[in-house]
Amino acid sequence: MKNFLLFLIISLISYSAYSALPANLQRQLLFSANEPIAVRHAGDGSGRLFIVEQAGTIKIWDGTNLLATNFIDISSKVASGGERGLLGLDFDPNYSTNGYFYVYYTKNGANFGDTIIERYSVSVDANSADATSGQVIMRVPQPFSNHNGGDIHFGPDGYLYIGLGDGGSGGDPGNRAQSLTTLLGKILRISVSPAVQTDVVYKDSFEEPGFGAITNTCGLDSTPGSYTVPSDNPFANTVNTCAEIWSYGLRNPYRWSFDKQTGDLIMGDVGQNLYEEVNFQPASSTGAENYGWRCREGAHDFDTSLCTGNEVFTEPVIDLPQASNNGCSVMGGYVYRGSAIPAIQGLYIFSDFCGGEINFATPSGATWSFEMLEDVNFGTRGFGEDEAGEIYHIFNNDIYKFILN
Repeated sequence: MKNFLLFLIISLISYSAYSALPANLQRQLLFSANEPIAVRHAGDGSGRLFIVEQAGTIKIWDGTNLLATNFIDISSKVASGGERGLLGLDFDPNYSTNGYFYVYYTKNGANFGDTIIERYSVSVDANSADATSGQVIMRVPQPFSNHNGGDIHFGPDGYLYIGLGDGGSGGDPGNRAQSLTTLLGKILRISVSPAVQTDVVYKDSFEEPGFGAITNTCGLDSTPGSYTVPSDNPFANTVNTCAEIWSYGLRNPYRWSFDKQTGDLIMGDVGQNLYEEVNFQPASSTGAENYGWRCREGAHDFDTSLCTGNEVFTEPVIDLPQASNNGCSVMGGYVYRGSAIPAIQGLYIFSDFCGGEINFATPSGATWSFEMLEDVNFGTRGFGEDEAGEIYHIFNNDIYKFILN
């Protein structure tokens, strides 16, 4: 019995030491940019970071300097301000050979305010893209100026995932997040690479017994052949739905990511007035999760007037009352998979734009526990990850890297 108690005490001490954040974990200021909202890498072994600026430019950090010349400037196409702008970027998994990258922005000019997903190519200069190479993947109409979502990521399956807010205003007046006939309030999953288009269904029109020809892709203005729908999307063959939908019931999935080791999808979804939430989708998922909005805000009823009571909701793993930290807009981050800070290996970092607490969560179970590193106050705009799995913090106009001092 004494040996058992001694083992238990040692185990508890070891767990406590492992779970506590290292005392010398801190943020190192690297450089400043103009309204940066995303930090990405190209997966090409160059070690470069690509800094997305909301007004419509992308800059390169070469590891030492922020290059003076933009990687690309599409500001003339972009309507920027508030929750609009150039909001997302990711690089094709085969970027090293095909030079393709994808952006998510708010449209200027005709169809002002709508969401555009567009593909560009790098030029012969590795530090400069061809600004004339743009091909529209899809346009999504936006009824209001807020809740634009904005994150895009290639998943471990090679498909492009797109996060869209509920269309804006407040309380989702069109109940769009619960509707399967609109792309708003959803995570989309599409195929944009010929390398993975052997497993797709072309959904421009098809024959369904008793219904005749059906069109159930909902993206508009696509360059012909620019995207198709994976045949295993949950609504790919369902009448009166948008085939691109992977999951739904989201208010504003502004910042989310894939765990580069496990392939799990972890998503910050911005709340209304009471709760912020982080949602989890395991890599084994076959899609169709309903995260609850507007029936639910976090794990709590919100507006159930159009809810049937038969919905099956996927509850958040982090359900955070805004009053607990003066929060207003959760900033989803990344699971740390770097090597420089072993003590935080496997922990998920997230924060809040208003609340400012930088938290590290343990991804385990139905409810995740987390620990605060520091409170930086108002201004966290997101996080970034480099090719090695090291993590970056976007705070106002500054880019920081997490290091051990």
